[in-house]
Amino acid sequence: MIVGNFMDLTANTITSPEAKNASMKVLVSPKEGWEGYVMRVVELDPEGYSPKHQHNWPHINYVIEGNGTVLIDETLHELKAGSYAFVPPNTLHQYSNTGTTLFKFICIVPEEGHK
Repeated sequence: MIVGNFMDLTANTITSPEAKNASMKVLVSPKEGWEGYVMRVVELDPEGYSPKHQHNWPHINYVIEGNGTVLIDETLHELKAGSYAFVPPNTLHQYSNTGTTLFKFICIVPEEGHK
């Protein structure tokens, strides 16, 4: 069992050269006892984005705050607080902050998808 506070966690900068103004905090993972999955929060500062990429695992996302988009294959979807998305495996995708404040979302992936 784990109970914590997001504010107490250290953010790790997403260092991919294809990302900008992006960081991530891990909330729950196998380290905390959730075998096979990782729940993390991604934060994109204004003008920030994640890498445009695809892989063999799905993403489950829920937007906590801010405004942004998710590109899924060739379709761009607008996102705001309360939005959610499921990105299937092997699907090209990218998240971007389109607002002037922080864009923050929960991202759950299988353990193999967390690096």
